[in-house]
Amino acid sequence: MDIGHLDIRELDRRALALTGEMVGHVTADQLTLPTPCPDWTLYGLLRHLVSQNEGFAAAARGEGEALPVWRSGDLGDNPHAAYQASAELVSDAFTADDALDRPFALPEVIEGITFPGRVAISFHLVDYVVHAWDVAATIGAPWEPDEDLTAAALRVAEIVPADGRGPGAAFERATVVPDGVPARHRLLGLLGRDPSWKA
Repeated sequence: MDIGHLDIRELDRRALALTGEMVGHVTADQLTLPTPCPDWTLYGLLRHLVSQNEGFAAAARGEGEALPVWRSGDLGDNPHAAYQASAELVSDAFTADDALDRPFALPEVIEGITFPGRVAISFHLVDYVVHAWDVAATIGAPWEPDEDLTAAALRVAEIVPADGRGPGAAFERATVVPDGVPARHRLLGLLGRDPSWKA
């Protein structure tokens, strides 16, 4: 994944921080709220975020083939602390010298093949930029990714194939977003979100 002069790992850290900021605003009484992800309450979404961080960290270590490593996230009694710990885990895993070229197994995207690290990290980045909106929309918080983060996520979202999208897949089907909307709203539409969604 070529994103020009931008450092994909630094952008990914910023995406994790953006999501972490949203998770930090979540209160215990909001965990049962529905989210823009139809299959998940807010609790389920936060558990997914932790699980995905742990799964990508395992993939960076060459241990991502088994699906259970992608689904074992535990929020404990402090979802924000659990998220922060998982974010640190995956960021550390991505800093390995050969991480950009190492093969990552991503069975939740496609089983049986691997992706170069830089491509896998770009998938992680776009996931966390958009999941930050999922959390923000659920709790009524502002979501304002910076221009570089939005542009990088858009580059990834624009090349995700239409085939294989939908419920249960790694990416939702794209939705129609009117012309002239902000780039971040176009990003949401490309990944199956309705920017006007309300809890």
